Amino acid sequence: MKKDLDYFRELGRDSLPGHLGVVVTSVSPTEIRLDMPVTRHLMAPNGFLHAGSVISLADSACGYGCIVNLPDKAKGFTTIELKSNHLGTVRDGNIYALATPVHLGKTTQVWDANVFCTESGKRLAVFRCTQMILY
Repeated sequence: MKKDLDYFRELGRDSLPGHLGVVVTSVSPTEIRLDMPVTRHLMAPNGFLHAGSVISLADSACGYGCIVNLPDKAKGFTTIELKSNHLGTVRDGNIYALATPVHLGKTTQVWDANVFCTESGKRLAVFRCTQMILY
């Protein structure tokens, strides 16, 4: 099965990325971009974007990158560690995540993602995760 842009758009449609309104903008072995509109259901009770919404966007971008780079014979992956630093927030507009690989091994992959406000370009979060490859 060809894992192109249409594949990834369909992959997340009925799961968490689709529920959050994530739009798959670009997918390649070296960079993944996912966009997400900031809507009321993504907010924390204080009226700012919920950290979990930001983490979900970043983790989804990294996960899609892992899928693109799965070694031959791998059946899938699972996230075994993640960390995020939140540098800012927004109340409206759009945000996007850019994910890039740090390490593409046979048993693990490490991915970084930065989350930005689309309108201002301001970096909102820095994210890193480790994926365990499943055989």
